[in-house]
Amino acid sequence: MLHLQGDSFMAQSRFVAFASAFAAVLLFSSSLGAAESVDVKRTDHQIAVLIGGKPFTTFHFDLKVPKPYMSPLRSAEGIVVTRGFPMRKDIPGESADHPHHRALYFAHGDINGVDFWSEAQFEEKAPVHIAGKTYQASEHLPHGRTVFTKVEDLRGGADSGSLRADFDLVGPDGKVIAEETQGYTFGGETMTRTIDCEFTIHALDTPVKMGDTKEGTFAIRVVKALEEPAVRMTDSEGRVGEKQIWGKRANWVDYSGTVKGKRLGIAVFDNPSNPKHPTYWHARGYGLFAVNPFGEHDYYNDPKRDGSITIPPGGNLTFRYRVLIHDGDAKAAKLAEAYAEYAAGK
Repeated sequence: MLHLQGDSFMAQSRFVAFASAFAAVLLFSSSLGAAESVDVKRTDHQIAVLIGGKPFTTFHFDLKVPKPYMSPLRSAEGIVVTRGFPMRKDIPGESADHPHHRALYFAHGDINGVDFWSEAQFEEKAPVHIAGKTYQASEHLPHGRTVFTKVEDLRGGADSGSLRADFDLVGPDGKVIAEETQGYTFGGETMTRTIDCEFTIHALDTPVKMGDTKEGTFAIRVVKALEEPAVRMTDSEGRVGEKQIWGKRANWVDYSGTVKGKRLGIAVFDNPSNPKHPTYWHARGYGLFAVNPFGEHDYYNDPKRDGSITIPPGGNLTFRYRVLIHDGDAKAAKLAEAYAEYAAGK
């Protein structure tokens, strides 16, 4: 089990060392064109994001839904890269497993013994069988809800836009377990789209334990064309495919393939300031693309191992990630260079 104070100090030390190591390196220089303008528009319980005047994504936080999510995500050319289900059920040939996978979202399967990852109305009672493989269902803890409270910040701009919203983590008894802030900064150029994500859990007057479970945490459910066997999953360590990447630690993971006749990919970068950097990846070939630094007893197949993190009363735990939607595969997109730039704070 990790406790926040010591882990945060170590993470910050690693971040300083990592950034210094790259200070003398020629960083990735984009030749993809000037940054495009970003507009953000709120209507009721959703916020639409437009880049260069074109729809990019929409952030949804309706109180009728158990957790907030972003859907769909699009490439610079407007190609959708995330699954529409369960929000949409009219897309031919789309996978309909794991209906709690809502495009892009942040949630965890064990916060003080309450499951915020899966959803009560969609609880899976048995293992899921996909493409000849078996995936175990969640531990069936009582379900919680991530309940919207307010939008703190909402702005567009000539080269970026942002939003920040607050939520209560509410248990099945209606009591607030903790508070959560989700922040996003959006950007785009001719061939790329980026989202810089920041998620902070705020403990109130009691400790908050982020439990050891593989059911979590920052996730994207990709479109059918980016599932195995069509997709090429790669990571920063040169590993390829679910068998090599799942449960391993890496600075970044990328899913690339051909969608609507276009070769493109989507990558997630782990920020060097995050606890347990480089993070563990709950990355599945069936289309779940998730970062989960907590589920160590599953990753190591060791029930005695405890990957949990406990936030002390009044404390905070923050995770930061970058989502990069790019043309071509990981090599063509120069992801190693792009990650070096991100790690150096660019």
